[in-house]
Amino acid sequence: MDSKVVLITGGSSGIGKAIGTFLTEKGYKVYGTARDVQKYPDFTAFKLIDLDVRDDASAQLAVERVLEREGRLDILINNAGVGITGPVEETSQDAIENVFNINLYGPVRMMKTVLPQMREQNSGLIINITSIAGFMGLPYRGFYSASKGALGILTESIRMETKGFGIKITNVAPGDFATNIAAGRYHSPLLEDSPYKEPYSSALTSMDDHVDSGGNPIDVAKKIYGIIQQNHPKVHNPVGAFLQKFSLRLKRILPDKVYEKMLLNHYKL
Repeated sequence: MDSKVVLITGGSSGIGKAIGTFLTEKGYKVYGTARDVQKYPDFTAFKLIDLDVRDDASAQLAVERVLEREGRLDILINNAGVGITGPVEETSQDAIENVFNINLYGPVRMMKTVLPQMREQNSGLIINITSIAGFMGLPYRGFYSASKGALGILTESIRMETKGFGIKITNVAPGDFATNIAAGRYHSPLLEDSPYKEPYSSALTSMDDHVDSGGNPIDVAKKIYGIIQQNHPKVHNPVGAFLQKFSLRLKRILPDKVYEKMLLNHYKL
């Protein structure tokens, strides 16, 4: 059988690049995406094509390019995403809409675009990269948690809807990994007269420290490679440090107020 064809959104750096590089080494035909490929003239890990997941036409064109070259598309990995921090009250509406457009509506655009091809093939795998943060509301990361949580829930729905077409859809939820996401994250400004100034500043420092000390993105790549080999992947696949994954189990068994207190202590609030 010919090598499977993989399309990874947001493949120029971080987790996306790690996934693409690993799968290329395993013999897959990998296409990654970036908003402007010309910014990566020295990128040689795998093929990069232009894609802005916020735009319907861009999504359609990217998928058409892969199909023109390969004649099929076996695996879509919705990895493109953006971080956002800030008090809910002080985060601008434009920033809120942008993070949902990338983290939620972007994957929806891509799934809508590839599903007709996968139905025609009677096969396909879609992996949505969500986040452990999407399983809980985190202070000063509310819109990030909400966008990733919504994608996780949506995946539960669409995987049942497409089950009869030979298509598998699943989530991979990373914890903190050492990537450049903190540098690209939108930060609501620290306002001098804000009632949230001190706790928000402290939470920002804590978040950046967690990313800097995070795991190796290759662990996410290995998790995804393992999922590709499975005939019946689980709905949710968390990957990260033991305590981050264990926090999901605690959320299921602890009373809400106890779990909330644990988070407040963690963020020193």
